[in-house]
Amino acid sequence: MDRPTFLMTDPACFDVSYRINPWMDPKGWTPAHAAAALAGSAALRAALLAAGAHVETIEAVKGLPDLVFPANAAVVLDGKVLLARFRYPERQGEEPILRSVFQRLKTRGLVREIVDLPEGLFHEGAGDAIWDADRRLFWCGHGPRSSRAAIPVIRKTFGHETVALELATEQFYHLDTCFCPLAGGMVLYYPAAFTPDSLAAIRARVPEAQRIEATAEEAAAFCVNAVNLGERIVMAKAPDSLRTKLQDRGYALTEVDLSPFILSGGASYCMTLRLDRASVPAAQLHAAE
Repeated sequence: MDRPTFLMTDPACFDVSYRINPWMDPKGWTPAHAAAALAGSAALRAALLAAGAHVETIEAVKGLPDLVFPANAAVVLDGKVLLARFRYPERQGEEPILRSVFQRLKTRGLVREIVDLPEGLFHEGAGDAIWDADRRLFWCGHGPRSSRAAIPVIRKTFGHETVALELATEQFYHLDTCFCPLAGGMVLYYPAAFTPDSLAAIRARVPEAQRIEATAEEAAAFCVNAVNLGERIVMAKAPDSLRTKLQDRGYALTEVDLSPFILSGGASYCMTLRLDRASVPAAQLHAAE
């Protein structure tokens, strides 16, 4: 794959019909939200395409509304796929669907190997295992959704360092809701989402000059849940304060109205899964040949 390649899901069956995180309110969901979700997903896809990416699509499945968040489907690096196992029964029906999706992608050469998580462990994919290309390690969230015991499996499967980060709140239940490595070594994160030990782990590995702290307002807008492509960041509508912080660091923002998905506790990162991520950039591989 010679350009960024993402997996997204047709949002035709998306709604908020159950509650497995504090953001979800089934009673507040309306037909207007459903229409806005179609528009928001289309706008996110358009933003990725405009940034030079390719998008593969999972078909919608009735009764599986959170299939629209494929970041939770798997951890993917160097063509290897570690399939997720969901903690809540409401999402467990996604697992066979996602397995078949990755099998089709493997047949087409878009991934090369599919690995199963050992029995008894929960892990919810790239939402709780975020690759940091500059540091060449995985930041791994655990607590609300993913088992800490799954983190050594990630290290063994992919052969790279893992840093365990315990999440301290139910509101920020996946790491991708509160932590986002950016190109150039910067890290955007919401400190209040982490335990003191986890904050210490972040600060030990990320110098102060490379840390961008989100406020409660910025985190609640799901702007930390962002897709980063070089200097371009694709995210939900941002407060002026965060827009200024990021632009001052040299990043350009593409903002998309993802408010229907935020009602379910997700935004642009949750709605995508990058398939072409590599532990060694292609330029370095070619230089070594």
